[in-house]
Amino acid sequence: MRYLPLTPADRSAMLGVIGAASVDDLFADVPAEARLAGPIAGLPLRATEMAVERHMSALAGKNLSAGQAPFFLGAGACRHHVPASVDHLIQRGEFLTAYTPYQPEIAQGTLQVLFEFQTQVARLLGVEVANASMYDGSTACWEAIAMAGRITKRSKAVIDRGLHPHYVSTARTMAKFTGDTIDCKAPKLEADPDTAGVVSAIDSETSCVVVQYPDILGRIPDLAAIAEAAHAQGALLVAVVTEPVALGLLEAPGHLGADIVVGEGQALGVGLQFGGPYLGLFGCREKFVRQMPGRLCGETVDAEGKRGFVLTLSTREQHIRREKATSNICTNAGLCALAFSIHMTLLGGEGLEQLALVNHAGAQELAERLARVPGVKVLNGAFFNEFTVILPRDAREVVRALADRQVLGGVSLGRLYPDDPALSHGLLVTATECTTGEDIEALATALQGVLA
Repeated sequence: MRYLPLTPADRSAMLGVIGAASVDDLFADVPAEARLAGPIAGLPLRATEMAVERHMSALAGKNLSAGQAPFFLGAGACRHHVPASVDHLIQRGEFLTAYTPYQPEIAQGTLQVLFEFQTQVARLLGVEVANASMYDGSTACWEAIAMAGRITKRSKAVIDRGLHPHYVSTARTMAKFTGDTIDCKAPKLEADPDTAGVVSAIDSETSCVVVQYPDILGRIPDLAAIAEAAHAQGALLVAVVTEPVALGLLEAPGHLGADIVVGEGQALGVGLQFGGPYLGLFGCREKFVRQMPGRLCGETVDAEGKRGFVLTLSTREQHIRREKATSNICTNAGLCALAFSIHMTLLGGEGLEQLALVNHAGAQELAERLARVPGVKVLNGAFFNEFTVILPRDAREVVRALADRQVLGGVSLGRLYPDDPALSHGLLVTATECTTGEDIEALATALQGVLA
């Protein structure tokens, strides 16, 4: 028996209050071509459980997963080795079933985990304070833009060309409802980031400048120069890190003048997981802490003088008046944050640096080998573990041909920027500690065969 809590009269009353003629009006922002008008064509209305399992298993068998083939995909989601102890610990009952602490002081274990996580993130990003995580890197990026607007009382965000297009898309989607201006163009296939272009776009109306570090093409921008130009105009610098392992070698953005640092934490402790769930990292200068979205856990002492943890700040709409809320984010990615924190603890500072060195060395070896493939040009000068190569033909075709040869050869820029033909020959490739010499040789050999 179906549970239908609302009567037709209830639904009509609610629609009348919000001024909608029908439930379909609530989906007006979803493009018509993305909405179903009826059952999916060709899909049977019913099937036995065994038949569904057999069919789904057959479909899954067509996949070529990251662990089954040489794998060079990155662009914000990288394959890193996650120690078995991470998975073992996060599946303990007290962690796996934990949820948002609505009565926080009772959940001392959860609060301590988040407190330790915040400490690690703040040190990693080079900022004074970090929150208890967010949904993912793209939403954290938008929240940083919104936060900068509240601080500066301005509504124009200058976006560096090297910001991941999915992050740009998220910002533009949210800006439709806030009135913010998102000033961004597609990147150019040039060896160096367009620092001069970013600086020239900053004016007295700019709330923040958003710069990815390293950027979508694998280049390393000059954050200090951009920070100086932004601050001269009263704007903030938002640094975006999609590969936190890079901070084992690169200077932390907060030390280079970034006011807000956000990023994607997937690379540490969290597997690829078909695109999620991931976790957003978010940190800032202490003077901006009351404008920071999400939660902040703090350390204190109880009435008996014993160490304890509390929910220090939680400026979301469930806790304070909605118009006073800094964000409508209601749940941090707690289990993913725990996985990140365990992996970071296992590595330690020296371990993270060693991991970063292995990543960089693998990428250098990969770049040197691909540069010897006829017709292939390595774009970048400096990079961490990800860089761009220019191919003599459309990279999307090449990626598909490589997959047919059982090599997952990278992310085509044509896929990320389908409306920009100038980028169609660009291929973004990544090497991590999981990349072997045999993998590199397999890609180079397959690429040479495809391009021949």
